[in-house]
Amino acid sequence: MRALWLEDNKISLRNVPQPRKADEALVKIRKAGICSTDLELVKGYYPYTGILGHEFVGEVVEADDASWTGQRVVGEINVVCNECEQCLNGRSTHCEKRTVLGIVNRDGTFAEYTTLPLGNLHRVPASVPDEMAVFTEPLAAALEIQQQIQIKPSDRVLLVGAGRLGQLIAQALALTGCNLRVVARHTYQQRLLKARGIKVVSEEEITPWRWDIAVEATGSPSGFLLARQAIRPRGTLVLKSTYKGNLDVNFSSLVVDEINIIGSRCGPFEPALRLMELGQVYPTVLIADEFKLADGLKAFERAAETGALKVLVEP
Repeated sequence: MRALWLEDNKISLRNVPQPRKADEALVKIRKAGICSTDLELVKGYYPYTGILGHEFVGEVVEADDASWTGQRVVGEINVVCNECEQCLNGRSTHCEKRTVLGIVNRDGTFAEYTTLPLGNLHRVPASVPDEMAVFTEPLAAALEIQQQIQIKPSDRVLLVGAGRLGQLIAQALALTGCNLRVVARHTYQQRLLKARGIKVVSEEEITPWRWDIAVEATGSPSGFLLARQAIRPRGTLVLKSTYKGNLDVNFSSLVVDEINIIGSRCGPFEPALRLMELGQVYPTVLIADEFKLADGLKAFERAAETGALKVLVEP
């Protein structure tokens, strides 16, 4: 099969063997999305060699349980052992032996096929089209914030960053009825938010030490600093991005202000699918372009353009 292969920080289109793994379903990829993690892996954020990609919608073509054959599915990216300390205590996304689709020791979804255990798969409702279902993984990640902390309508919430993930976080947070403001750098990002009735704020308009919750979704030192300065004493700072290298952080101020810091990544798939089925979130407005797998290198170039949102790839 054809696949986008990453090695030594370079992507190439290769012919590779079709995957076969015992006790895992074979899934034909219908669409896959390029996210910031994929772009950072190309830059060397984490040492990885193999097929990139972890956001996808596909169709099961082979499975031990025949009832799954022909089902349209999305898949959770962490494949876990169910035996280690973390798994046995309800922290399976932190499995000590986990592999991660297209990120850690497991080939991903910029290919014609992939494999995952049935336990990782979720059936896609018939009313949710492929163009929407492909956003399930990042939307689930956005919803994880609400799994970790209670957000009340009275809370003043600042979201720093309105890129691929930030837009989904904004839509998810807006459903809580909180007093939400979003720092969005680009005009197109601002326009998408305003179309959803989500208020945009400039960096200069942010009053320091006033926000109950700040969500940092840029992955940049400047974004972290802005969120940190905004949060009030005993407020909550949610880090929704990973950072390349080390941040210069004044931990004394965090202690003095008694700031709660929450790291947040993978989230619940079923609520994400349900919100799309009910039409309460609209991720398809983020689609900037679509490419065939044969033009995968061009797809990555497009996704890396400043301000570009979601680029999709299909076999």
